[in-house]
Amino acid sequence: MAVDWGALAISASGLTAERLRLDVIANNIANANTTRTADGGPYRREVVVLAPATSSQTFAAWLNQSLQGSEPGGEPPVGGVQVVGVVQDPGPFKVVYDPSNPDAVDGYVQMPNVDISTEMTDLVSAARAYEANVTAFDAAKQMDLTALTLGK
Repeated sequence: MAVDWGALAISASGLTAERLRLDVIANNIANANTTRTADGGPYRREVVVLAPATSSQTFAAWLNQSLQGSEPGGEPPVGGVQVVGVVQDPGPFKVVYDPSNPDAVDGYVQMPNVDISTEMTDLVSAARAYEANVTAFDAAKQMDLTALTLGK
């Protein structure tokens, strides 16, 4: 009986992606009041971009090779998700009147384009997605362990 690495790999890719999302969201929250960065302007919110994981061949092609009796080339295609990158949100900065701030120009300060309520909503979403991937990983692992004990 073979271990179903595909299900484990799919869940692992989701765990990795959601962990990065959680880290980026935490960074956004930590910099919600940063008015001056190394680049000189206020902090700009960052967002993780995800895409489906791609494979060199389709599952149908791999399955047809297997059904015809020939050894299919390579590993079976595995789904999942991959991180395409972390991009900055191009949204406008908030402008706040604060003449006491050293970064103020004519009394107005540009604040980061980070909205705490949006970040908290994204944080809950990423945490739930992470939990769902942990549950799926544990279920696949338990099924594999059960399958291994059937042969005894």
